[in-house]
Amino acid sequence: MSHRPSPRSSRAPFRADAADTAGQSRARPLSIREMPSTDRPRERLRALGAQALSTTELVALLLGSGGRAGSALECARRVLDGADGSLGRVATSPVGSLMRVPGVGMARAVVVHAALELGRRMMFETRVAGVPLRSPRDVVAAFAPRLQDLPVEEFHVAVLDTQHRLERDVLVTRGLLDASLVHPREVFREAIAERAAAVVLVHNHPSGDPSPSADDRTITTQLVSAGRLLGIPVHDHVIIGRGCYVSFVESGML
Repeated sequence: MSHRPSPRSSRAPFRADAADTAGQSRARPLSIREMPSTDRPRERLRALGAQALSTTELVALLLGSGGRAGSALECARRVLDGADGSLGRVATSPVGSLMRVPGVGMARAVVVHAALELGRRMMFETRVAGVPLRSPRDVVAAFAPRLQDLPVEEFHVAVLDTQHRLERDVLVTRGLLDASLVHPREVFREAIAERAAAVVLVHNHPSGDPSPSADDRTITTQLVSAGRLLGIPVHDHVIIGRGCYVSFVESGML
């Protein structure tokens, strides 16, 4: 009786080709389409739902099909192994780095990045819709899932209503952060339009260390002063690192 490889096996299923002229048989990896239906991630997802699939199988679906470098499942394993199994590391690695994985070209690399970014945005939306931000920990719980692993700095303004609920999340700048880029006009424009009761400033440090820089302190001082003039107080400035944060209020800097 023949043995059918398990979908969780570390080896990809193979099908023997005709013997070559030297009398040696050659084998090539099966594509997802050629696998038995019970082994195909696409069929399993349709029958059982996405939750039933392993992370490797889900990444394999994004990659589509295999090639000379192996099956889609093998390519997916290499992608995850190169990131120590972390989807967060895959999402924050450059597209060029992902393209160095055998079997992953530019088209597949950008599809993986796009899918992970959509997941990140969906998670952010479900966390922040109408959420009260009454403490630095509330701010971190709402923003850290999206910001802590970004490869560049993003400066956000959380626009709050009178109940401290998040009315809008406004992205002010993305990239290098300095005082010349974060202008009070850009920060408070949406807050004025929304008739905000207050705002919270939020940004990330891609280095993972949330310690405030000299520019961070300068920006905060400028925006707090502008908020006083406009009657829209700045309740806090929270800097998000990797698994940690700094609050200007908690640190006595505001």
